[in-house]
This record gives sequence, structure tokens and C-alpha cells, in this order.
Amino acid sequence: MNPTYYKSIFNNKFYHWFIILPLLTIYISTDCVVGQSIIIDNFENGLQPQWECEKFKGETQYSIVKTDNGHVLRAESKASASALIYKYKYDLKEYPTLTWRWKVENIIKKGDEMKKDADDYAARVCVIFPHWLPSLTKKITYFWGNKLPKGEHTQSPYYSRSIMVAVESGNENIGKWVVERRNVYDDFKMYFGEEPPQVGGIAIMTDTDNTGES
Repeated sequence: MNPTYYKSIFNNKFYHWFIILPLLTIYISTDCVVGQSIIIDNFENGLQPQWECEKFKGETQYSIVKTDNGHVLRAESKASASALIYKYKYDLKEYPTLTWRWKVENIIKKGDEMKKDADDYAARVCVIFPHWLPSLTKKITYFWGNKLPKGEHTQSPYYSRSIMVAVESGNENIGKWVVERRNVYDDFKMYFGEEPPQVGGIAIMTDTDNTGES
């Protein structure tokens, strides 16, 4: 598909960083049966070539680092914004659950989910539903919130068809590895009020360009 389908859903957009452990998994059921899953990337052999970098303002430095828990993806940003996008088509009825594990070192103090000029996040994982007409592309973004309480959602201040869900928020779990599991099929039906189309990709992004924090 034309890359503009993916670029159009991100606002123009780091030293802010987050790490994703070797677990970015799509389960085929809502339970946690790991044997019934598709591993998007475990990062044990570096970054898979399927990940594509989309630049918006500067470029985030993505790298694979080794920890006691295995290899992880690390992102560093300095007043810039770029995303890693894994273009992968699948049906949410078959694989409804997305699971990942992440850690952030700090939130963005000036970040505000309701304001364009403060629309920065320590970490976010996005599920993309591309449309041949870019303006009709939909997205659900699971992010580590700054001010929005955990469990709440809002519309992106930049893109009306993008729903932002705060799966973590504030300083409570800062510096800790946190496992997240979301039934994306149920989320899509709840937030958009319709059956979800085919997923077209999963994206990872960190940004601090609007607030200028580090």
C-alpha cells in the first residue's frame, strides 16, 4: 500500500526513551494461550526488516540492546519524531488480542493529550486500519499517558479517526516492566461502533518534539 496511508495518521512530530521487551504478540483468542500466537518480533536477531521507519520531524534512534531479560528494542529521541511501522495484514476475528511489554523511565511533564502543542508521549503502540482513501484510515493507539487517567480514552487532537487509549498513566509504574493485553477487536467495536476492517500494520512511536522535554 501507498505509505501515505500510514503517514497520514501520525501528527507532525525526542531525549526521551522507552524499551519494548521481546514480546509483541498477537493472540488468536482472548485468553493467554501463548502456543496460539503469532510473534511479531522478539528482537533476538536484531530488528526484522519488515519494520519500516517513517520520519516526521527528525529521527528517533531505534536500537536493539541486551538485558537480563533478553534483547529489547530501545528508542531514543531528541526533539524529533519518527515511527517504526510493521506492515502486517490480519483479521481481528482470528487474532483479536495484542500483547506487549514495555518500560518507560519518565513521563512527559508538559504533555497533554488534549492539546496539539503538547501532544507528546513516552511510548505508544498503534494498530492501523488503512483505507485506500487516507482520510478514512483509522487507528487505535495504546499509550502511556501524561495527564489522561489510566483506562480512559480520547480522540487524537490531530486526527479525528484516531482513538487514543491510556493503558498506563503517570508515574505509578515508571521504571517497571509492565505487560499489556488488549482485545483490539472489542476495542474497535466499542470506540468506532462497527465491525473492524482488516488490520494493516502495527506501529511504535515515542515523541517529545512539541514540549521540547528531554
